[in-house]
Amino acid sequence: MKVYNTMTREKEDLKVVNNKLKLFVCGPTVYDYSHIGHARTYISFDVIVRYLKHKGISVFYLQNITDIDDKIINRAKENGEDPLELSHRFEKEYLDDMALLNVNNVNFYARATEHMDEIIGQIQNLIEKGYAYDTETGVYFDVSKFEDFGKLSNRNLDDLQNTRIEVDTTKKDPKDFALWKKQDEEPYWDSPWGKGRPGWHIEDTAITESYFGPQYNIHGGGLDLIFPHHDAEIAQMEAASGKEPLVEYWMHTGFLNVRGEKMSKSLGNFITIKELLKEYSPEVYRFFVLSTHYRSPIDFSDDILNQAENSLKRIQNTGKNVLEKLNEETLPEEDESDIASELSSFKKEFFEAMDNDFNTPIALSSLFDFTHKINKSLNDNEISEKTLISIVETFKNIEDILGFSIIVSDDSGSDLSNELLDIITDVRQDLRAKKDWDLADKIRDNLADLDISLEDK
Repeated sequence: MKVYNTMTREKEDLKVVNNKLKLFVCGPTVYDYSHIGHARTYISFDVIVRYLKHKGISVFYLQNITDIDDKIINRAKENGEDPLELSHRFEKEYLDDMALLNVNNVNFYARATEHMDEIIGQIQNLIEKGYAYDTETGVYFDVSKFEDFGKLSNRNLDDLQNTRIEVDTTKKDPKDFALWKKQDEEPYWDSPWGKGRPGWHIEDTAITESYFGPQYNIHGGGLDLIFPHHDAEIAQMEAASGKEPLVEYWMHTGFLNVRGEKMSKSLGNFITIKELLKEYSPEVYRFFVLSTHYRSPIDFSDDILNQAENSLKRIQNTGKNVLEKLNEETLPEEDESDIASELSSFKKEFFEAMDNDFNTPIALSSLFDFTHKINKSLNDNEISEKTLISIVETFKNIEDILGFSIIVSDDSGSDLSNELLDIITDVRQDLRAKKDWDLADKIRDNLADLDISLEDK
């Protein structure tokens, strides 16, 4: 397998020791509903992990949750809400969104607020080793002490002078970044340097060191996180441990634009996952995301989503036709076309594409071409039962990798009677009246999995 490493700017052989990999992907800062750009990144890494598991590799996939941050505190003030209550409310919304998108391969979500001892310990280590210093406003990482700072983004210290790093006259240098921010306003945590809370960068390395140690295999995230976030992570962990590299492979997803422009609230093109799923099914959005390579920029528009929806329907119609043909009694004993050979060629193309830095658009193209060939042979009744079964098995394997359905039968939707649905919705209303929101939401989400949309008016 080949993986593109952002650090080297090259595709490299993926080295796997003892059939195990440790993967960390930067999670959300939970102060608002997650948007479709977040979904693009997390769907991409979900498929990457699915494919690694298909190859028989054991993957520990760790993601952090930034549940304390300036954005969270400011939003909580606007709402008149406790910051931690707000962040944990939006954390649940994020996890609900991921469940609907079938992003389900993260082994553990680690909250920053539940790792304060580890964060404080890592900061103390950096101070003792001379890489950090204490001021009246906080504790800062001394960028000048880390020789290779900026090696992931290929920036040097002179280039950093004009970047948007926070200006603070108490720092030795404007380029130094915060490890600990001193504050008396809640929420705060006690530390050797006084009350405060952690900076953004330090939580990730403290969390990964807790679960993976000072070095691990793969770190992922969006392209926008390379500088300053990932450069800061490298400096912190390699300075604290004295070991390098922090990770063997850096993987980054490309930017998502909306109708050719960067997504932003000021432009009126900011789309949350919840808004998206009112118009399109989760499977359609997964198909749309996977139609572009994870490292490439991707442009979102209704026209492109509609194209993705039509393409997915054509593939699923083929899967349905294969199942229907299997139920017929008059199948040829032997193939009367070269479809078995075509199946073999398709599998080779699909898995070669996935082995080549998880090239899902090429993999999908091979799937699309193969469905065209199947349909002709199905219409001419040229495929034997044995080959049809092999096709179904292959499609199910690909479903597991890509995370959307291909084999869809006419009776695959819900067969719940109206009477039973009335009972379920009545029970849910009782739960809502008792303020048992979690169980009520679970019923709604499980119904959504059955293609039953339940809306509270």
